[in-house]
Amino acid sequence: MKIKKILITGGAGYIGSILVSDLVQKGYFVTVIDNLKFEKNSLSHLLGFKNFKFIKADVRNKNILINELKGKDLIIPLAGLVGAPLCKKFPRMATEINYNNIKFILSKIKKSQKVIYPNTNSGYGVGKKNSYCDEKSTLNPISLYGKTKVQAEKIILNHKNSIVFRLATVFGYSYRMRTDLLVNFLVREAVLKNKLEIFEPHFRRNYIHVKDISNAFLFSIINFQKMKGNIYNLGLSNANLTKIELAKSIKKIIKNIKINIKRNKADPDKRDYFVSNKKIEKIGFRTKVSLNEGIKELYKVFKINNFNQNKNNY
Repeated sequence: MKIKKILITGGAGYIGSILVSDLVQKGYFVTVIDNLKFEKNSLSHLLGFKNFKFIKADVRNKNILINELKGKDLIIPLAGLVGAPLCKKFPRMATEINYNNIKFILSKIKKSQKVIYPNTNSGYGVGKKNSYCDEKSTLNPISLYGKTKVQAEKIILNHKNSIVFRLATVFGYSYRMRTDLLVNFLVREAVLKNKLEIFEPHFRRNYIHVKDISNAFLFSIINFQKMKGNIYNLGLSNANLTKIELAKSIKKIIKNIKINIKRNKADPDKRDYFVSNKKIEKIGFRTKVSLNEGIKELYKVFKINNFNQNKNNY
């Protein structure tokens, strides 16, 4: 069955506003449910499209959710409390939205309806030294955020018509900007303060541009039959970088900054891992935006707008 009608929860967010825009402009009929807690204008450029429908509501509103699940070929549940700090601040809500809401959606859809789910590779926690984390690696989430996403992934995979992405740390400009993500945060700091303060400089992460996440979703929609029932890491294979390597990459572009390593302070975020993205590359997906291109983009963005007016930068 060809995918035509798509429901996206949390579609006005950092990833969603890019993905929804791409889907609508490619002719898919897209319905978005979002409570607009963090941004009210991220999808306003789509209001003139007849194949776009927006519902302002909390995804925990079961009556609305049940009604909008009907007749959809594909569900993409993006709604969630994202990131360890926010989930720690609102633990009950994190469990309700990140896990319970996914469980509810799965209980109401038909076997024929498809699901593409964005997990995080935060679930790897602390990887083995000098060893890549692939899709078969043991998950060891160290935050409530990681735990709720891993729990949701497990039940998603029980639905045979599903695909799971484990996303690397995302960077890049979006209609609903986030400045807490590591690359975005550091580039913004470089622009505003001409310096970077780095804690735990040896901690290693994988990265991916937000546009490439959208590209991967589009790729998986077209190739759903051969991809379904599987998990795919999604990141830049040449960007498994330590924090100090990332800082030096930024300095190559914003040359006048100073890098200060704070060895007497611990980073509360203990994630540290190499990630292999070979599985999705083997079936033909390729990222398009390099880390350096993303840093240059962010440098331009933050020189124009430092997003101080956005108090909710999660």
